[in-house]
Amino acid sequence: MTAFILRRLMQSVGVVAVMSLIVFFGVHIVGDPVYLLINPQADQEDIEAAIRALGLDRPIWEQYWHFLTGALQGDLGRSFVFGEPALKLILDRMPATLELAIAALLMAIIFGIPLGLYAGLKPQSWVSKTIMAGSILGFSLPTFWVGIMLIMVFAVMLGWLPSTGRGPTATFLGITSSLFTLEGWRYVLLPATNLALLKISLVVRLTRAGTREAIHQDYIRFARAKGLPTHRVIGVHLLKNILIPVVTVLGLEFGNLVAFSVVTETIFAWPGMGRLLISSIQSLDRPVIVAYLIIIVLMFIIINLVVDILYSLLDPRVRLGEKSA
Repeated sequence: MTAFILRRLMQSVGVVAVMSLIVFFGVHIVGDPVYLLINPQADQEDIEAAIRALGLDRPIWEQYWHFLTGALQGDLGRSFVFGEPALKLILDRMPATLELAIAALLMAIIFGIPLGLYAGLKPQSWVSKTIMAGSILGFSLPTFWVGIMLIMVFAVMLGWLPSTGRGPTATFLGITSSLFTLEGWRYVLLPATNLALLKISLVVRLTRAGTREAIHQDYIRFARAKGLPTHRVIGVHLLKNILIPVVTVLGLEFGNLVAFSVVTETIFAWPGMGRLLISSIQSLDRPVIVAYLIIIVLMFIIINLVVDILYSLLDPRVRLGEKSA
């Protein structure tokens, strides 16, 4: 296990280095932020002074080297717009985005796995057919439309839940989050539901497919032949085996929830990283865009490592420390 983790960490360093190069040059060849940041009436002297102040007068290779040396020290640059460290701006907004992602992931697990199990165990029942039809809708409906409908129904018509913003927060074990308050959950529920709908549909279909395949395997027949109760056959023998692909998908989808929650955060005016990214793109705030993408790359690398470790816990046949891993 230790050898596997060390090997993956060494590979990750190379991946981050390559991605930093691609991201930095990709962002810096698009547009010129100077003309968006200064007064349109500024003369040429003011423009040149702004270019020097932002460090844009240096060759791009020199800018990249300056960024790389700073990144190794934990400095991903300063925002052109806010004048603050880009990393600080992102980390300040990360808890809000993580709240949405965690709540959406919990919904996908709580609703997706039981519904998928039921649909797989009783595929001919009308309930199962309704579940699968609902999963198709979850895949088909666009996120922005679902978000608007949720606001119209639950916030405007019924008045049950707030439509925008983040609720009050509380601190528990040094972590500050709106998930620790009942009022905070009222604010989280609508955007998290909007974000989770596609993931619930995905988990339902994965769980159903795994159940239909595993239910006819010899180890399930043997467990039933031994006289084990149904809940133990399903909850231990069947569920543990079908969870491996589900864990893989959920791990990657959690990264997607964090990285691509832009639409949901925009619709519900949620103060997370997605809204910061949109405003940074509009103003060509390069340091914030680059820092955001680098953090997302690191997050996906960590998630993949955690998923691989969970493999070995779910399936004893997987030995991550062996050469065959």
